[in-house]
Amino acid sequence: MAGGIDRRVIFLFMGAAVALPLLFPLHLPVEVSQPARDVYRAIEEIPEGSLVLMDFTYGPSTYPEVNPMAVAFLRHCLRRHLRLICMSLWTDGAFLASAALDQVAEREFHARYGEDYVNLGFKAGNEVVIKSIAESFSVTYPVDNYGRPTATLPIMRGVENLANVDFIISLTAGYPGTNEWVLYAADPLGKPIISGTTAVQVNEMMPYVRSGQVLGLLGGMSGAAEYEALVGRPDRATRFMDAQSVAHLVIVVFIVLGNIAYAAERRRARRRG
Repeated sequence: MAGGIDRRVIFLFMGAAVALPLLFPLHLPVEVSQPARDVYRAIEEIPEGSLVLMDFTYGPSTYPEVNPMAVAFLRHCLRRHLRLICMSLWTDGAFLASAALDQVAEREFHARYGEDYVNLGFKAGNEVVIKSIAESFSVTYPVDNYGRPTATLPIMRGVENLANVDFIISLTAGYPGTNEWVLYAADPLGKPIISGTTAVQVNEMMPYVRSGQVLGLLGGMSGAAEYEALVGRPDRATRFMDAQSVAHLVIVVFIVLGNIAYAAERRRARRRG
């Protein structure tokens, strides 16, 4: 018992508070931060047909935070008819990139593989890979994620290295990540870059945003929900934030009830004394 309430009742309420908003989205208002607005504006300002490199460097443990950003980025970029070169510096990221591309590029936008987008897959080497594609895509990625020669893909024609890329999107959950993209690609080549990171990385990334080296930043699940609101397509991050908000409200209610019960018990004890 906790404050006169059976713990099983509390667990039941918490379970319902989390499950119901996931099953029946509430679409609670989302307050959009300035870094998220900067991300949206940066993509809106890219000319149609531009070539965007998108790095999916995150894994299953950070999937709930970062993957909703990836899906929203894909929707925004394809809606604006931007061409996408996708890759990953983590092994797991290549599989997650394939799943996101299948969902958005294939099923939602019916984009043409090899013309509108390509998935180069994973390449070991961390920041060495970034340095390598700054010199040559074809040497670093002779084949794509599915074993097709990259030289035969229309999207890669005339794309020798990172100098031919117009914009960089870094989705990261650690090392290597946005730091390395700024150090070895964006700054040396003068390429604009935006980032989506886990919540714990936001403080590390904000100096890059303030200095102008990173044009905008999405941080954690809340950042993903903000971007979904800007794109006009509430999805998984919005549902997760609904569930989190309702769960917090239930916790506050039980804290208040617990304190009321405690105060009442003390009052009864003083009267008995």
